[in-house]
Amino acid sequence: MQELKEQIWIKGGSFITDNPQPDEVFTPEDFSEEQLMMKEAVQEFIDREVWPNKERFEKKDYAFTEELMKKIGEMGFLGVSVPEVYGGLGMDFVSTMLVCDYISGATGSLSTAFGAHTGIGTLPISIYGTEEQKKKYVTKLVTGEWFGSYCLTEPGAGSDANSGKTKAVLSEDGTHYSITGQKMWISNAGFASVLIVFARIENDKNITGFIVPNDPSNGITMGDEENKLGIHASSTRQVFFSETKVPVDQMLAGRGEGFKIAMNALNVGRIKLGIACLDAQRRVISASVKYANERIQFNTPIAQFGAIKEKLGYMASSCYVGESAGYRAASDVEKRIQSFISDGLSHEEAELKGVEDFAIECSIIKVGISEDIQNAADHGIQIFGGMGFSADTPMESAWRDSRIGRIYEGTNEINRMLSVGMLLKKGMKGQLDLMPAVMKAAAAINENTAIPDKSAPLAEETRLLTNFKQIFTVLTGNAAQKYGDKLDKHQQLLLALADILIEIYFTESGILRTLKNCDRFGVDSQKIQIAMTKAYLYEATDTIARKGKEIILNMCDKEEQKQMMSVLHKKLQYQEWPDLIDLKTQIADKLIEENNYCF
Repeated sequence: MQELKEQIWIKGGSFITDNPQPDEVFTPEDFSEEQLMMKEAVQEFIDREVWPNKERFEKKDYAFTEELMKKIGEMGFLGVSVPEVYGGLGMDFVSTMLVCDYISGATGSLSTAFGAHTGIGTLPISIYGTEEQKKKYVTKLVTGEWFGSYCLTEPGAGSDANSGKTKAVLSEDGTHYSITGQKMWISNAGFASVLIVFARIENDKNITGFIVPNDPSNGITMGDEENKLGIHASSTRQVFFSETKVPVDQMLAGRGEGFKIAMNALNVGRIKLGIACLDAQRRVISASVKYANERIQFNTPIAQFGAIKEKLGYMASSCYVGESAGYRAASDVEKRIQSFISDGLSHEEAELKGVEDFAIECSIIKVGISEDIQNAADHGIQIFGGMGFSADTPMESAWRDSRIGRIYEGTNEINRMLSVGMLLKKGMKGQLDLMPAVMKAAAAINENTAIPDKSAPLAEETRLLTNFKQIFTVLTGNAAQKYGDKLDKHQQLLLALADILIEIYFTESGILRTLKNCDRFGVDSQKIQIAMTKAYLYEATDTIARKGKEIILNMCDKEEQKQMMSVLHKKLQYQEWPDLIDLKTQIADKLIEENNYCF
């Protein structure tokens, strides 16, 4: 039976129409021995090489960032997902995310360098490159002999990536292209050996990708290092191309396929970015707990004050649920990859299609966790008080470094709108049973959802989760019916729907993880995990209530407003209300006892 379960793959976005069971999801407690060893190796490297030298990053020591990247390459971690034939470790998607998670915890500078190199500097060649291109470039990129950079953004083309003005002109003899244009905000530009450059050929509708060695004698010049709010030792420069000659065999994929390459690379980049925020959260929480235990005010460690416990409880709950969502999504992507491989696709093609199928979840993970780390760092500063504002403590840089996460890989606003838009698109194409779910939810919206077994762990929360999904599907269905193909013009409505969608995925992920661990480890062992899940859902209920009201008041007429407001209120009512203060106190007390984030 277990063997059969492992072969089941889930469609991206189907969490909104289906009711997955605990044994169908992957959790961090499912890591294999090999994965745990890898995690420990990465943690040991960060604690030995990175954390003690954090000040060097803050002083903009770009050479040190490059030095550490070379060491990461020597350890094999630059090529975790790259097939062994090209010098990589050839490991699964979950393992790739695991490395990305723990290697990113200590400093945003290293996190950015690592992510830019592996996610968007190497991946496009690994997936779209010819055999010759892979052997020439990927084999050196995975060892750290060469570093990669990704030249997409332009002064007039940020979020609208396909509007770039950089030109590629074919030579008269047809042997090479001459690339001319300007790129900005290019991570790793200062030490990159290889540039993935996007340019437009003639008046093509879509841009084209090229692999371009970073050779200053070939019309490539760099601007000065940018002065940034955070990620100080991440090399970020403008790159200028002046008739840079690129042989025709250095085109990546086909003519006009650059936009597709960019978007699919960003899908992978999004889930990586989200998961790369997790260990930063753990470290922020641990640092906050340690400080709160050590800081004495009024003859008492501030950790004992309720105002501090409230913050710690909130921070831990968000981290636990975000971690649950991130690894759930990563595992579902991996299962989909394996299903494509079994259908005869190459590993590269399978990875591309697997991630593409879960583009909704990738956007959700990126948005949710990048905002959670920002909130955690903000609370961390507050716990440190005046010292939190000092650059001598880790909180100041943590806050600055985390801020970029909401902008990277498509802003959080764009990713919110994308998540709902992609879900509707899948529904319209029949790739998801969204329309039947809308009709089913509409028919059941006035019914009270019963709790089959009130004694079961998280029974109330599971009931409310069902109601969350009903609310979302009804509101989304009404919006699609009212605005049709003009729905994308109603951005504020889409943003509100996306906030509900994100809370559903995160809440469900927390519930499923906790229930799975209750089944295998016993309910008593999961007391604090149950508390974190309950606390998170309580906060999610408030978010859904607020966003639901926004949607109803904007979209419905007066009569509909009364009806829908009544439904919303009823669906978000607890049958047995939890004591949120007690829940957060339980969570905080455990953190205080352990003196770190211990989940």
